Amino acid sequence: MIPITKPLLDESEARAAAEVVLSGWLSQGAQVAAFEAEFAQQVGAPYACAVSNCTTALHLALLVAGVGPGDEVITVSHSFIATANVVRQCGATPVFVDIDPATYNLNPDLLASAVTARSKAILCVHQVGLPCDLERILPIARAHGLPVIEDAACAIGSEIRLDGTWAPIGAPHGDVACFSFHPRKVITTGEGGMLTTRRADWDHQFRLLRQHGMSVPDTVRHQAGEVLLEDYPVSGFNYRMTDIQAAIGRRQLERLSDIVSRRRALAAVYARLLAEVPGVKLPHEPAWARSNWQSYCVRLPDGVDQRRVMQSMLNGGVATRRGVMCSHLEAPYAGTGSGTLPHSEQAHHRCILLPLYPQMTQDEHRQVIDALRLALAAERRAADPSREVA
Repeated sequence: MIPITKPLLDESEARAAAEVVLSGWLSQGAQVAAFEAEFAQQVGAPYACAVSNCTTALHLALLVAGVGPGDEVITVSHSFIATANVVRQCGATPVFVDIDPATYNLNPDLLASAVTARSKAILCVHQVGLPCDLERILPIARAHGLPVIEDAACAIGSEIRLDGTWAPIGAPHGDVACFSFHPRKVITTGEGGMLTTRRADWDHQFRLLRQHGMSVPDTVRHQAGEVLLEDYPVSGFNYRMTDIQAAIGRRQLERLSDIVSRRRALAAVYARLLAEVPGVKLPHEPAWARSNWQSYCVRLPDGVDQRRVMQSMLNGGVATRRGVMCSHLEAPYAGTGSGTLPHSEQAHHRCILLPLYPQMTQDEHRQVIDALRLALAAERRAADPSREVA
């Protein structure tokens, strides 16, 4: 079976984790601090704060941006449901904007009209690793005095050209960028997340809130030569990353450049091989964006049943995933975007993600293409039983 993805891990990560286990300090400590510093340097951010996952990162970003009950956050439905859920967890309402069908990201043409007196922030998503159009989004946000939070869960290693200069996603270009280290992402710590910002005051709040609102972290207390008594000036959360995760993350970060280079090479192979498959629409990478190819998303031909194609490929030993979900089609958000998000819904129903991981071989690439070709041939026969299909 060819999986949809496969993390790239070896003895280096195992040794790093073992060293932490043997050190006696397992929770948030020196390894987390080192991972934060190295991550900040990697993306060009003044501040980086590690947390338990990207969902908690997004939650903290919204809270520190001032989002609360009665507010609205402009975002996309076409994203993993966590993007909408964190808005609800702040007591606010997600306002869904449709996507650009070429990039699967928030359509900037629709942004200004979504702003109301209740708007408190814009939560844009760098979907499947492709940067969204920040050069158009940021001026609109600034004109309305709205902070921009980048859901960069999939986008570590991706780059964007702003004002004629290439820069990594995560600098950040908005107010905060939030990353995921889930095993389906480009680098992994098992679970884990990171917030990057240019604002020292926001970074301070992230650090306070991630650890129960504790004024003096346990790392400081344990190293002090005198008794320190902490207090709790705010109600916080337990959103900490462990030192075991951070130690693995540091080794993964060392691999990032090679992993992204390999993914880009594999995406180029897909583009060449898929040119042989009629009707399949390839992903579009604008001239101002460089994707890390966290996922390879293709649009199926008109009239093709997405689920049957996926099942046929699974029967042929190839795992796929449905095109990116739409939160407004799920029960908790039913009716919140009905009739206004046609491109989001079409992408959801007509796209699939193909396997892509750094260890992928030429034979595996060919097996994926052959499985897709056979699935589409079966669809054409089902549509016209009398038709000969090569």
